[in-house]
Amino acid sequence: MNRPPRKTSSGPRPGQRRHPATRRPVLDGARLTAYDVLDGVSSRAAYANLLLPQLLRERHLEERDAAFATQLAYGTLRAQGTLDAVLTGLVSRPLAELDPRVLDLLRLGAYQLIDLRVPSHAAVDTTVNLTRAIIGAGASGLVNAVLRKVAAGDREHWLDRLGGDDAERLALATNHPRWIVDAWRDALGGDDELEPALLADDAAPDVHLVARRIGRDELAAESGGEPGPWSPFAVRLHGGDPGRLRSVRSGAAAVQDEGSQLAALLLARAPVDGPDGAWLDMCAGPGGKSGLLAAVRPDGVRLTAADRAPHRAELVRSALAGEDDVEVLAADGLAPPWAPGSFDRVLLDAPCTGLGALRRRPEVRWRRTAEDVAPLAELQTALLDSALASVRIGGVVAYVTCSPHPAETVAIVDAAAARDDVEVLAVPPLFPDVPDMARGDHGQLWPHRHGTDAMFMALLRRTR
Repeated sequence: MNRPPRKTSSGPRPGQRRHPATRRPVLDGARLTAYDVLDGVSSRAAYANLLLPQLLRERHLEERDAAFATQLAYGTLRAQGTLDAVLTGLVSRPLAELDPRVLDLLRLGAYQLIDLRVPSHAAVDTTVNLTRAIIGAGASGLVNAVLRKVAAGDREHWLDRLGGDDAERLALATNHPRWIVDAWRDALGGDDELEPALLADDAAPDVHLVARRIGRDELAAESGGEPGPWSPFAVRLHGGDPGRLRSVRSGAAAVQDEGSQLAALLLARAPVDGPDGAWLDMCAGPGGKSGLLAAVRPDGVRLTAADRAPHRAELVRSALAGEDDVEVLAADGLAPPWAPGSFDRVLLDAPCTGLGALRRRPEVRWRRTAEDVAPLAELQTALLDSALASVRIGGVVAYVTCSPHPAETVAIVDAAAARDDVEVLAVPPLFPDVPDMARGDHGQLWPHRHGTDAMFMALLRRTR
């Protein structure tokens, strides 16, 4: 959408809320779309993986331009911390004091110069033109001056200029905050795989589909993808818009990371003692795992899916549309409406930092902080206690997080395993075809090993 510029060129004061504006026609639709994603993330806390597809549909960009817009938006968001470290030394005032729109434009231009090696005249000139159209001539002069300094070197040049110890250089080189690098090192048990893991986490992922009510081979043929290596329901795409697929529009298939599929299959494959007719997905929103559980459960199994947020419960209801013998509840797992011991199997996909899905949510790595971990771990502990109370004796709880952080994974399970009514079951034997997933008795997937999000999986049986 082309819009004329705002009437003032000064922009909002630091911290002031920005309002939508119109702007002049801009020729470069890909760069404009990428900027609008950055602006949405920084000014409205939007999620890039939701906003970008919406903009691409609205603007009808040609396939090449859409791919470039995607590369620009996601790449700039992933590299934000490194880009800011470079820009900090080139701007005469703190970045927080800049008009946030100017900072987004500087990041967009710097990413092209440092990581994409776009010719300097093209990266600088198009960003300056974009700045002039969005903000005004005054801001375009600043952007021009700063980006010409950025153009003096590539990423290696700037990493050398920034200095720091080995861990700090690795963080900058792989576009991760230092605290996340430290957490991944702890989860991997050392440095041997740390760099390839972080590099894989910084790469653009393939789109994964799940075949719910359609054969996987049929879905692969329709989508042009190929069967995933680990889940019997997975198809991996190397490009294209999955929203255009007939089976996705109908709900017969959906977008779902293959690691997330394995987490749902863990619950279905776990051995239980006694009856097996009632399953619970305790924190079910937005419904991806519930949808797969509904598809794989044996006949006669009733599936209950709950989420404390009503709007997320509605998403679950949409994911389960057309399924028989399902119940969707807007219910808090910490104060459940069901009686203790009501279920034979419980899936707890616990709220977490999301550090395992940074490839798909590039802005999250810069939104989260180390201080977020402790309150989430407290919530995860309480939810696991509630899940264990919700399962009957002999039943199982699958504890899942999309994070490898030790405080959200093994520490939570170890605390529950210390109880005298809980037995930890081994996860890896339930996935004999998936190599290198063992993390003790638990399962841990990694982008560099499995091409999936970094999902953690544990299995606990209530013994009395």
